[in-house]
Amino acid sequence: MSSARPLDHCVLPTADLAVARQRLASLGFSVAPNGLHPFGTENCCVYFADGTFLEPLAVADAVKTGSASARGNVFTARDSAFRYRLGEEGFSALVFGTEDADLDHREFTRAGVSAGRILNFSRAFVDAAGRSDMASFKLAFAADLRAPDAFFFTCERVNAPAVDRSALQKHKNGVKRIKAIVLQAPEPLEFATFLQHVVGSEPEELSEGLRFAAANGDVLVRHSAKPRGLPKPGLRLTDIVFGVETLANAESALAAAAIPYAASDGCLTVPPAVGQGATFVFEALSSD
Repeated sequence: MSSARPLDHCVLPTADLAVARQRLASLGFSVAPNGLHPFGTENCCVYFADGTFLEPLAVADAVKTGSASARGNVFTARDSAFRYRLGEEGFSALVFGTEDADLDHREFTRAGVSAGRILNFSRAFVDAAGRSDMASFKLAFAADLRAPDAFFFTCERVNAPAVDRSALQKHKNGVKRIKAIVLQAPEPLEFATFLQHVVGSEPEELSEGLRFAAANGDVLVRHSAKPRGLPKPGLRLTDIVFGVETLANAESALAAAAIPYAASDGCLTVPPAVGQGATFVFEALSSD
């Protein structure tokens, strides 16, 4: 890799988009109208000013998703596998932006980390004012067999919708972007080579694990406890760190909705809940 890839979005499986929408709104996020995929899944995204976003994902048509998986659709197959193993709520995939998914697929294949064939698809996008356009994407997938509960892909935006997303990028909690993603593994070094291929940067060893510098944030892999008498849990996606204008904005939004949080080391931490599959951490951008 000649340069690091940028963080693009996080896939957060959920059982019910209405519940996810309510939870995210209570956390101070503006949530986009539902978007339906042609292969049976549906989302209600949260967009940020730097182009990163959250993708809460539900199954709208199980027959379609099952058929798509049988035909080799990696996206639906991995989503189904995650739900089967870990339940309907969680943080299943980390996505990076790309301008050439075909090149990424060749690189993943050459490195032995490809999770399957490229996926091309389009879906309707509706902005906050109800204006609609078609969005088209091309996805290249990567996975490690030792980490069945976390997968990764790059996303090429083949056709960006000609709609105004600015209203959806303004949030009561003041979030501007995704600053970092946190993963956990009993032995982070076991996944260093794999993640180097995915992120496109070399790991930096830290006392708590590894750091990979993406083009617009960090990917952190921290040590997790080894369960006694059980197989290693592999690599898990656990936390999303958001950059906010000020912590006061985020604290005000959480207090207004009576959402419990922990405040320490210049950040606010909200544990996972139904409709919020990851730990959410709010940090002031001034701490960059």
